Amino acid sequence: MYKNACVASAGRAVLEMMQYDWEPLSHGELEQRLDQAVEEILEAELMSKVQAQSSPVILQVSRAEDPVLSLQVQPQDLAHPQLVFHLSDTIAISPDSDHELQRQSAEKAEENPAVQHIMDLLKNANTSYNRSRLAGRARLSLSHTVLLSLTLLSKRRSYRSVSTSFRLEKGNIHRIFFSFCDRVNALEEQQIRWPDGQEMTDNLLPFSSLLGMHDLEERGLPKVLGVLGHTRIPIRLPIGKQDVEKEELDLKHLTKEVHPDSWLNLELVCDGQGRFIHCRISRGSEQERAGDLSRRIKNNPCMVPPGCCLAASSGYPLTEQILTPYSAGRGPRENLFNRTLEGHLCRLDQAVEDLKTRFQRLKYLDMGNYERAKAVVLTACILHNVFLDMGDSVRGQPGRGLKEQEQEGETDEAGLKWRDAIAQQLYSALDMESI
Repeated sequence: MYKNACVASAGRAVLEMMQYDWEPLSHGELEQRLDQAVEEILEAELMSKVQAQSSPVILQVSRAEDPVLSLQVQPQDLAHPQLVFHLSDTIAISPDSDHELQRQSAEKAEENPAVQHIMDLLKNANTSYNRSRLAGRARLSLSHTVLLSLTLLSKRRSYRSVSTSFRLEKGNIHRIFFSFCDRVNALEEQQIRWPDGQEMTDNLLPFSSLLGMHDLEERGLPKVLGVLGHTRIPIRLPIGKQDVEKEELDLKHLTKEVHPDSWLNLELVCDGQGRFIHCRISRGSEQERAGDLSRRIKNNPCMVPPGCCLAASSGYPLTEQILTPYSAGRGPRENLFNRTLEGHLCRLDQAVEDLKTRFQRLKYLDMGNYERAKAVVLTACILHNVFLDMGDSVRGQPGRGLKEQEQEGETDEAGLKWRDAIAQQLYSALDMESI
C-alpha cells in the first residue's frame, strides 16, 4: 500500500511537470502542418497561372474510427444561447479534406451566440497574451479554443477524451485550456466589479419583502446591496501534503480528518440577479472570513453607503455594513430577524448551485497545483456573469446536504447595536401590520 501510494504520487508529479513544460509536436500534427504548407504553396502557384474556371472537386466521405466533434444549436437555445455538445460517430472526412472540415467546424462554432460573445470579449481585451501565442504548439482557431475550453468546464470529461474529439495531443489540450483560463482571468476587473452610482441604486433590495420600500425608509431599515457567503471546491491534495507514511490506510481518519488544502475556499458576494460582484479564492487552510473585504469596506465607506448592508451567514464578522444572524435559541424578535435574513442568504446558495450546475468540473478539480485550480475556478465565476449578461440562466437544484454549523464571527459594538435596532424595528413594523 505504501509503495503504491509513493509510485502514484511520483507519477502524478512527473506528469504535471511534463504538461507544464514545452512538449514537441506529435508525428500526426507535424505531418498535418507539412501537408498544409505544401498545399498552400501549390495552390498559390496554380492560382497565379490558371485564370480559367477549374472543374469542381468531389470530396469522398468515408467512415473512420475517430469521432468528429459537432456543434448543434437548437431553436430554443437562441433565446437562451446555451452550448449543446455531442459526439457523432457516423461522419468522418478523408484525410485529404481535413482543412475543409476544420473550416466548416469553425464556421459552425462561430455561429453560436455564446462562442461568438466570448470570442469578442477575448479579442477586445487589452492583454499582451492576446498578441502572442506559444511556440511549438498546434495552431487552434479562437472559436475552437473557446469550444474546447467550454467543453472541459461544462462536462467532467478527461483531457484524453477531449483530445480525441479535437484530434490534438493531450498535452496540447492541457496547455490550450489553461491558456484560455489565463485570458479569461484578465477580464476579472471588467466582469466581476463592485457596483457604484446608479447601478448600485438599481440593485438595492428591500430588507423585508413584507414591507414596501417606503415603509423601510420610514422605519430606518436598511436596503440589501448583496449577499456574502462562501463555498468549497474540492481539489486533489498537493503531492507534498499527501500522507503516505502509514503502511495501512485508516478509513476513519480519511472520512473525519480531511486535509484542509484538499479544497479551495470560494468567497462570493452576489446581487439580486445572482451576478457575482466580489470573488476571492483562497486555500482551504485559510480560516479568515471576509477579512480583506471588511477592511476594504472600512477604508472605502462608499462601497456600502449608509442605509445599505450586506447579508451574511454565521461565521462572518458582524459590523455596521455586514449583518449576520443571531445564534439559535433566541426570542421571537431575533427569530424573525433570522428568517428575514435567510430569505436573502438563499440567493447566494442558488447562485452557487447555478455555477456548479453550468460548470460541472467544479464538483471536483483533479489537479494538485493551487494556482491552476484557482485559475479554473475564477474562469468559471467570470463566465457565470458573462452568461447571465447574455440572458442565459441555468437553474441548479438546491443542495440536500446539511450546512455546516459555524460559530459566530467577530463582532463590534456598533454592529451589535445596529443589528438589535433593526430587529426591533422589523418586529415592531410587522406587529403593527398584524393589528
